Amino acid sequence: MSVITVGQAKQFKKRSLWADVWRRFRKNRMAVLGIIIFVLLVLTALTAPLFFDYQNDVIGINVRNRLQPPSTAHWFGTDELGRDIFARVAWGSRLSLSIGFSAAAFSLMLGGFIGAVAGYFGGILDNVIMRIMDIFQAIPATLLAICIAAALGPSTINLVIALAVSFCPSFARVVRAPILSIKETEYIEAAKAVGAKSGTIIFSHVIPNCMAPIIIQTTLSVAIMILITSGLSFLGLGVQPPVPEWGSMLASSRSHIRDYSHMAFFPGLAIMMTILSLNLLGDGLRDALDPRLK
Repeated sequence: MSVITVGQAKQFKKRSLWADVWRRFRKNRMAVLGIIIFVLLVLTALTAPLFFDYQNDVIGINVRNRLQPPSTAHWFGTDELGRDIFARVAWGSRLSLSIGFSAAAFSLMLGGFIGAVAGYFGGILDNVIMRIMDIFQAIPATLLAICIAAALGPSTINLVIALAVSFCPSFARVVRAPILSIKETEYIEAAKAVGAKSGTIIFSHVIPNCMAPIIIQTTLSVAIMILITSGLSFLGLGVQPPVPEWGSMLASSRSHIRDYSHMAFFPGLAIMMTILSLNLLGDGLRDALDPRLK
C-alpha cells in the first residue's frame, strides 16, 4: 500500500473557487494580454497628474507649439491649440475609465435590484417588470443613451445617467436568469424556514451565488460604455471641451486629419486598446468562470 506524503497531500488539497478560476484564467494567453493592457491603462490614468500639469499641459493654450508632429519633446505631437496630445490622452483615460466604471456600477445596482426582485418573487410582478424592461431593451442602447443625453443636456453626470439607464435592462436580465433556478435550491428553502426576510435572502444568499455572470456582464458593459461615451462626446452630447476626452479629441481633429493625422490616430488608438483589453478580459473571465470548461 502506497503512503501519501505531506507534500503530496498539499498537492491534493482542494483549491478554492477563485484560486481555480485564476488558474484557468492564466492559461488563456489572450486574457492575460487583455489584463496587462488594462493594468497599463489604469496605471496611466492614476499617474497622469504626477507627470502632467492639468492647467499648463492639458488645457493650456500654446500657439507656438501648435500642430507639431510626434517628437521627443511631444511624444504624440500637439493639437491645433498647441496642447500636448500625450498629456491629453493620459488625462482622458482618467475620465473615460471613471465614466465607464461609474455608469456600469449604477447600472448594475439599478438593474441588478430590478432583476433580483423580479426573479425572486416571480408571478405577476415578474411579468410586469420584465415587460417594462423589454420596452427599454427594444431601443438600441446607443440610441437610448443619445436621447437621454440630449434631453438632459451635455455634462459628465448626465452622460453617466444616460449610460446607466440604457444598460439597466441588460443587467436586469443577467441577474434574473440565474435567480430563477437559485431560488428553488434547498439552502434558500432553509433560509425561508428559519424566518429570514426576503431582502436578507436576496442580498445575502441569492445575489452572491450569481456573481459569475454579473462580473462578465459588467466587464463587457464597461467596454461598450466607454465606446458610447466617446461617440456621444464626438457628437457634442458628452464631455465638453476643453476637458480632455478621447471622443471630443477625435471631433476636434476632423478638420486637420488630412495633414495632421496624429491628432486623430492617438486618441483613436487609446479607444481601440481600451475596448480590446476589456473584451479580452471579459472573454477570459467568461471561460474561467464557466464550470463546464473545468
